Amino acid sequence: MSNSTFDPQNVDLDTADPAQVVCYIQLTGNDYNGQLGARISSVFVILFCSTFFTFFPVVSVHVKRLKMPLYVYMFARYFGAGVIIATAFIHLLDPAYAEIGPDTCVGMTGNWAVYSWPPAIALVSLMLIFLMEFAAERYVEVKYGFSHVDVDTEALITSGAPNDGAEQQADTHIHGDDIGTLGTSPEKSSKGDATVDVEALKENINSYLFKEQIAAFLILEFGVIVHSVIIGLNLGVVGEEFTTLYPVLVFHQSFEGLGIGARMSAIPFPKKYNYLPWLLCSLYGLTTPISIAIGLGVRTTYSSGSYTANVVSGILDSISAGILIYTGAVEMLARDFLFNPRRTKDNKELTFMICCMLLGAGIMALIGKWA
Repeated sequence: MSNSTFDPQNVDLDTADPAQVVCYIQLTGNDYNGQLGARISSVFVILFCSTFFTFFPVVSVHVKRLKMPLYVYMFARYFGAGVIIATAFIHLLDPAYAEIGPDTCVGMTGNWAVYSWPPAIALVSLMLIFLMEFAAERYVEVKYGFSHVDVDTEALITSGAPNDGAEQQADTHIHGDDIGTLGTSPEKSSKGDATVDVEALKENINSYLFKEQIAAFLILEFGVIVHSVIIGLNLGVVGEEFTTLYPVLVFHQSFEGLGIGARMSAIPFPKKYNYLPWLLCSLYGLTTPISIAIGLGVRTTYSSGSYTANVVSGILDSISAGILIYTGAVEMLARDFLFNPRRTKDNKELTFMICCMLLGAGIMALIGKWA
């Protein structure tokens, strides 16, 4: 938006265009104020912290000799779930309103003024993610012949293929935790005249569970990475807020990494994809440091408060908010707590899980006061 006809020194509030007044107040130029050494150090500090906390849950699951205590792993997983949910609302949706919402420069000009776009974009994003995940799950369901909840184990053992139709509704459920049990069985299991390779069966189930869960996880990581790019660029060019923003983002990225790693650790990666957890962890760990470095490269020319920057950031934040709201509510709260047939019956463990989730959401919401 151009302010060429707006004179901030001579404003009549009775006749002035409110949009021009808001744009003059909100839009800023380049705020970079030095502290180059500290900014460079943030690249390496955030690289180490975000990577470490992202790898922690994955290492605890894949490196068996570490013998990670159950409650340590549970803390990482459910604390991380709370972090993801708070990130969606506090660190994505709220900033989107501040960038392109109805009371902003962008939101008061052109077609941006005809509707409140942040929740609309987030809603479209959420619905698209739902449709994509539903289509992926339906594809896997048709290909393997059974739903994500019910698998007739006896039919699998005796015939090597799941039953169709009503016969899918079995009393026995196969989930990620059961795969290890199957692995302790003899190489061949027989019933009557049928003999099935249990290793092949286990690999088939692993492949099914992996394909069912990996799409949802990649969508989650995409949403978090988009957010990480934006905050990394801002940290490289921000002005007086840098001193506060630096330590806050160290915790922010560490906690987000914990959520990403914990969610990834629950996915049963087939042997041929054993490299993927380490690759995806590294991708998240590198994103913010690289973005900070890019921000430093354009530190004297990039304006994070410009009209164009607000439009781009607002759209991306709204999209990411929709992704993380869906993932947090459906993949974490609903699937882990409400509709999980493998959920523990131990009230002590359940209480610990819920408290960890609430703690993660609470701390991440508090961090939102500064970043």
